[in-house]
Amino acid sequence: MKVNSIVCREIDDDIGTAKLEEVDLPSLDSHEVRIRLKACAVNFPDLLMIQGKYQFKPPLPFAPGGEASGDIEACGEAVTKFKEGDAVIVSMRYGGFSEAVVVPENDVREKPKGMEYAQAASFQTAYLTAYVALYRRGHLQPGEVLLVHGATGGVGMAAVDLGKHFGAQVIATGGADNKLDVVKSRGADAVINYSQPDGSLGGFREEVKSLTGGRGADVIYDPVGGDVFDESMRCINWGGRILTIGFTSGRWPLAPVNLILIKQIAVIGVRAGEYGRQDPIKGKENSDEIYRLAEEGLISPYVSHAYSMEKAVEAMRLLENREVIGKAVVTMNGYELQQERV
Repeated sequence: MKVNSIVCREIDDDIGTAKLEEVDLPSLDSHEVRIRLKACAVNFPDLLMIQGKYQFKPPLPFAPGGEASGDIEACGEAVTKFKEGDAVIVSMRYGGFSEAVVVPENDVREKPKGMEYAQAASFQTAYLTAYVALYRRGHLQPGEVLLVHGATGGVGMAAVDLGKHFGAQVIATGGADNKLDVVKSRGADAVINYSQPDGSLGGFREEVKSLTGGRGADVIYDPVGGDVFDESMRCINWGGRILTIGFTSGRWPLAPVNLILIKQIAVIGVRAGEYGRQDPIKGKENSDEIYRLAEEGLISPYVSHAYSMEKAVEAMRLLENREVIGKAVVTMNGYELQQERV
């Protein structure tokens, strides 16, 4: 069976080397299902894999795309959990920028009720990262102040949503007022534009202190690093926790041990996927809880852009250029996003 896919055949800094091609889909094994996809989320690991900069390097050639949604169109003879026509979500390390995929049935779950395909394809990675960070690693408590950096992106917006769900006061930072307006409309208690005239990020320390009566934030969620981490060390409360999620700024910061000692704070690393691999029982609990929240309508990712598979590289460039608010998706098989976008 042949399908159209976005195929990466060589490692290159230019993600435009990935092209739309017709490829052969593997036949079904007994415990596998074939899913006719409707949407696949665009995530930074998709870009990094094409560039050869991600810790996991799929064998060439490959299609990017790690989380998707669609309808089952065929089941292996031993499949018991699903039937043809079921609407589902699927988690993969790669392969989702394709009209259809063949995957083990254990990698598939029913699409959460009330979520359209674009949202269903977009919540697992971002919200799992935020959940592991805030609940498992940060032990965020009701009434605490949570400072979320990079709050206009997928993992940042997920942290804002979960922070409010856990009963925290949420202060969100980002680099564009129009994007922060969306975050504010979704429940953040306060927003701060941390873009500086010279192009750097910062200038939020005094405002955070003002908003917290001089105490600072109890938990800081930081996927940015660099100058943002440095300044965060100056507006954290005594006994606070800084959660290091990543380094989108491009610089790994160095934590000043004297401030860690004086304020008795903790700097905590977060890798949600590795957390589950190291502790599979808690890893399953994490995934189940995120799914429950989605099923009950308590979380909902914001999807700002949806591009057809023919324009998948354009969708990845939007993410690369920091133009996405929340999530972007690639759509297939005639599916169109119904949610209003900006």
